[in-house]
This record gives sequence, structure tokens and C-alpha cells, in this order.
Amino acid sequence: MVRFSGLSYLPLLLTTTRLLFPSSALALSIPASNRSIIGFSEKAMMKPPVAKKVKHEMVMFGDVRNDDYYWLRDDSRSDPQVLSYLKEENAYTDSVMEGTKAFEDQLFAEIKGRIKEDDISVPIRKGSYYYYERTLKGKEYVQHCRRLIVDNKDSPSVNDTMPTGPDAPEEHVILDENIKAQEYQYYSIGAFKVSPNNKLVAYAEDTKGDEIYTVYVIDADTRTPVGKPLQNVTSYLAWAGDSSLVYITMDEILRPDKVWLHNLQSDQSSDRCLYHEKDDMFSLDLQASESKRYLFVGSESKNTRFIFYLDVSKQEDGLVALTPRLSGIDTSVSHRGDHFFIKKRSDEFYNSELLVCPINNPTATTVLLPHRESVKILDIQLFKDNLVVYERENGLPKITIYGLPPIGKAIESIQGGRAVDFIDPIYAVDQEESEFSSNILRFSYSSLRTPSSVYDYDMDTGESVLKKIEAVLGGFDASTYVTERKWAVTSDGTRVPISIVYRKNLVKLDGSDPMLLYGYGSYEVSIDPSFRASRLSLIDRGFIFAIAHVRGGGEMGRKWYENGKLLKKRNTFTDFISCAEYLVENKYCSKEKLCIEGRSAGGLLMGATLNMRPDLFKAGVAGVPFVDVVTTMLDPTIPLTTSEWEEWGDPRKEEFYFYMKSYSPVDNVKPQNYPNILVTAGLNDPRVLYSEPAKFVAKLREMKTDENILLFKCELGAGHFSKSGRFEKLQEDAFTYAFLLKVLDMVPSAGSR
Repeated sequence: MVRFSGLSYLPLLLTTTRLLFPSSALALSIPASNRSIIGFSEKAMMKPPVAKKVKHEMVMFGDVRNDDYYWLRDDSRSDPQVLSYLKEENAYTDSVMEGTKAFEDQLFAEIKGRIKEDDISVPIRKGSYYYYERTLKGKEYVQHCRRLIVDNKDSPSVNDTMPTGPDAPEEHVILDENIKAQEYQYYSIGAFKVSPNNKLVAYAEDTKGDEIYTVYVIDADTRTPVGKPLQNVTSYLAWAGDSSLVYITMDEILRPDKVWLHNLQSDQSSDRCLYHEKDDMFSLDLQASESKRYLFVGSESKNTRFIFYLDVSKQEDGLVALTPRLSGIDTSVSHRGDHFFIKKRSDEFYNSELLVCPINNPTATTVLLPHRESVKILDIQLFKDNLVVYERENGLPKITIYGLPPIGKAIESIQGGRAVDFIDPIYAVDQEESEFSSNILRFSYSSLRTPSSVYDYDMDTGESVLKKIEAVLGGFDASTYVTERKWAVTSDGTRVPISIVYRKNLVKLDGSDPMLLYGYGSYEVSIDPSFRASRLSLIDRGFIFAIAHVRGGGEMGRKWYENGKLLKKRNTFTDFISCAEYLVENKYCSKEKLCIEGRSAGGLLMGATLNMRPDLFKAGVAGVPFVDVVTTMLDPTIPLTTSEWEEWGDPRKEEFYFYMKSYSPVDNVKPQNYPNILVTAGLNDPRVLYSEPAKFVAKLREMKTDENILLFKCELGAGHFSKSGRFEKLQEDAFTYAFLLKVLDMVPSAGSR
């Protein structure tokens, strides 16, 4: 895992985690009238909390840093004085926003009103069943369901639909998350895996938000438990045949380090450890091949990745090394027939090349797709007769489909290839689960004005069928919105793409329009311009929404990422500032109307740019922000630290120490005017400890010289991705939007809309 919260709050298939500082017994000195954990007087609530300052010196390379708020670290998350302070901050936030609570509720009702609450996902065929998820009116969580396929054809069509109605096979609810979640404040399922014979289901459950899971196995028909649960595991989970599971556990700093083979008839204590990764720069991940014949275990750092495989039919052989452990070489593997397909990145071939090799001779590789400077290979997906390649060119994703020779024949080259066409000038494309044995590719597509749409694509004929488009109620009309791509030029001449959307009948484009600019820029993550219905509550009030695709992300290829990390990290922040200046200069907004938002590592982007150019923005929203960079990266006992020295640098080395200190938000707060700021945190967050944003806010309160609003909202029963319910997340959107509209003086007076 990484410090990530993208536009859709989706977790990444990357490894390692951030969590926990040593607890502190230092006392919080707060006037008795303000100290109550349960509630506060109206007078006390109207004053911002003042955190006690306790001197704590940290010396490195002769440089002294004093962290007066170091005491806010508490591993146990149970120190009553720390909890009291966090609750005072929440109460103060409530008091400041009390006058807009009715408007916030109106926004929430508006956002919720766009959702078709009772709905189902697009069914996916697995063996003799259609599997899908159902949402119910008024319910926070999904039901996992299936229906029997009566006419189970060998060659499915893109036009196939799941029968419903009284004559259709009965719907069977395998698991109802709403029932399970009743016992918990937080509930999330990180994996839901059906056994190959469709008789059993294994699912991973998190009830705190700390991303430490318990795995349960149930009978798919009767829902009765099978065996005992697997405790303290990750969400990496795969079936190895019908009676065994492979899973991954973590060490004491929550680094995925061991992969296990579990027989359903045995206790977890007798499980076989297949591999132990002892290098604390590396973490493990797990995935099944599309063919289901092999499981692939990857061990990766931020710059190196090597692969083992498990032959499901020969579990007694254990894991077999497939690609070598070579520094700077990153590989991922897929399987079809007699061949492994290997995506390989190196310093020389930085955008990756695609290789193929016989299973019985993995070193005899043939290049299928060579490295290209302008095209980055993101991923591949294999089918019985086809190879699908997901790529990125000029900042946009693309899908290309190649035919393959029959299984059992040699694969010497691939030629031609059919590209899938997309209609919007800027868009997002995501891979969906498809049947390996079919000729149907399933993918999802959206843009800033196009709701999420699932397509089935016939790889033989090129026919594309829309299976489902996200319903947006309330008279939504995509044609009333405009999407654009613009380019800002930085001081070093780099062209940075910006994705923009607005409602054409509302904006003036004369500098008077309000704008929300979003940014991330780390881990080679691409924040593609995808749709989000709740965002309409801003756009339909005249906002322009934009995404700055800054260096450090992956939008423009591997070099784009490498030029925004380590000793080039400041490019991420200056790129964002250049994008903001471009938008002001070209009259998309003004400084008085420009709001910014970023989450997690994007929260670092917010903190750094707010310190560097506070004059440029009206408001900033920093969600679960990674803002205490130097202190955190100096502590190798904290999750993520060792693995992320390849991302941020190792501050135990002088060059990195002073470079990090030059941008670390907590270390660069100074006496100056800041814009209005909202900061959020999750008490159980394993990626960015809640104390980082808490310290940032405390230091801002101490040093800023303005009277602008500064709010801190800490969810006491959630983690990095905040609350777990689908409506609870919408409530958070409503709160954020109410904050932005409040500081822009756009909240309507009582009685008006």
C-alpha cells in the first residue's frame, strides 16, 4: 500500500504501509473548562484549540529541529489527553461550520439524490453463474449475489444479458455486508474470491480501517462457515484449487513479508510458509493468472520487482523463482498455454517492454513489444486467443488488442493490433474482470462529463456494447458540460497537462469563476480525468474543476515519475504552482476564487504549496496529508519508511535530509498569511498517522498571521480512506463542499436555494 487517496478513493495494487509512532505520556495542558472529552461549552467551542507546546529537539548533521507537538504521537490511540485534544478540534470544526449545517444537509440530500440507490453491478460470468453486487435503497453496503446460468453457452456473446424477473433463476445472496456491518463502526471487504468450482467463497474483512484483515471461508449456497478464520492477514488472497488458499501476512511494522499456503481442513498454525521476504526494503503481493493455473508472488521495492510462481496443480513444489532479483529491474508476469508473458522495465527500457518465454525455459525470452520512448506499457490481459495491452501515450490511456496463435504453437511475434476508440478528449479507462476462455474484453470508461460506463468488446469483430452506465438522477445531461486539456509551461520548459471541466452555460471564463484544482503527483500514480457525480454540486454552482497532472505521477510515462521523486521532488510542487498560475493568467479563475485539494501524498502537495505560495489560493483542503516528511522518514520502525527511501530518499544521508527539510510542510510553516484551510485525518490510518496532520494544524495555529479559517476534522472510527459506508462518504463530500462555498461566500441565505 501507499499513501494514496485518489479521486475515487481507490486502493492501489502496490505494497507496504505507513503506521504508528511510539506513544507519548506527555500531558496536554488545557484549561479545565475546555478539557471535557464528551462536550464543550459554546464559548469554548468558538475558540480554536491550543495544543500544549513541549520542547522536543531532534539533531541531525548539526541541524536542530524542534518539534513542540511531538507528544501528539500515540501508537495505542487510547491516550485520553490526545483523544481529548482531537475531540476538541472536531468540536471546534463543528462550531465554525454550525451556521452552514443546514446548507451542508441540503448538499448531502442533493448529492444522494443523484444516486440510483437500488442497483446492481454488471454481472460477470464465472462457470455456471453470473456474479454481481446489489445495492439497496437506504443501505450503506452491498450484497454479493449470484444467479445460475440456465443456457451456459461455450461461446458467450457481447449481447448476452442476465435474465431477471419471475421466470429467471432465483437470485442468491452469498454475503450481505449490511448485516455484517451492523456490529461495527467501520466495515470494509478487501477481497471476495470465489473458488474455481463455485462452491466456496473466501472474503477478507476489516472492521477498524487499519487494513489488517480477517479471512473467512463460507459455503456459497448455505453461507455456513468452512474451517476457522485466518487472522491478521493482508487483503492479498487467492484460491489454489478448490480446497487451498494462498495469503500474505505482515511483520510488526505491517510490511507484507510472508506468503502462506492454507488447507481448508487445517488450522492456521499449521500453514506452510512458502516464502519469507527478509529485506525490509521489499514487500510481497499476490495475484492469480487469468488462466487460474498459476499464482504469482511478487517481491518489490519502489525500483525493483521479481516474481515467483506456484503451479496450482503441483502445490507440493512450492514457489518457483521465475524472474531474477536484479536491482532496477521491475517485472510482472501473466500466463497462457505453454508460455509466460513478462512485462519488464529497466533503466534502459524505462517505459517497459513485453517479452514471452516457454514455461519450461523462462530465460529464452522473445520480445513481443519493444520499448518505446513515447508509449508506456501499463499492463497486459491474456485470453485464450488474444493479448490485450493497456498503454499510456501523451498523457492518455489506450487499449490495443492483438491476436495470438493457437495454444501449443510457438509465439515469435505479434503484429498489427486493433485499438479501441474513445470519444472524449480526456478520459479514464480501467481494466475489468473478463473470462479467459472467451473473446470478450470488458473494460470501464469515464470522463469528467461521462459517468462510469462498462463495455463488452468483441475482440474478433470489434463490436462494442455498452452493458451499463452509472445512473445520474436529477436531469443530468452530459452535453451541457465542456471538457478540455490545457498545458502549463514551467520555468524549466516542461509542459504539464491540465484536465478541465465546467458547465458551459454557467461560467464566464473572465477570471470571475470559482475553481477547485486537484493534485497528487507521487508513486507513479496517474490521476486520470474520471467522473464523480458528487462533484456536480460544485460544477452546477458555477465551479470549474481541474486536475493538474504534475510530475511524480505516471500520466506522461516513467520519466514523468522519475522527474518528480527523490532529489527532484520539488518539481511536483512547482508544477502545481505553474498550473495554478496558468489558470489564473488565462482567466479560468482568480487568486480570490482558486481552491485546491489533495489527499495523502497529494496532501503533502497541498502542504508544500500552501507554504510556498499561500498568496495564490483562497482555500486549501488537505485530506489525510503526509506532511511530517523528515521525522517520519528518519524512523525505520514506522511502516512504509524503509520501502519508501526509494521514493522520497533516505534522510540519514545529508543530501536527502536537507532536501526533504526544504519542502516538508511541518518544517516549513512560518509566520505569514495563509488561505482558508481544511485538514482531515483518520485515527486508525495505517498509511499516514493521524498525528502528522494534527501537528501541521497545531503549528499553523501557532504561526499563521491571518484570521482565515483553519479546521481539523479527525474521524475517530476510520482509517486512510475515511468512513466505509457509501452514504457516509457522500456526507464527507457535502462537508468539504460546504466549507469551500462558505469561504467563497457562496452559501445561500436561509430560505433561498
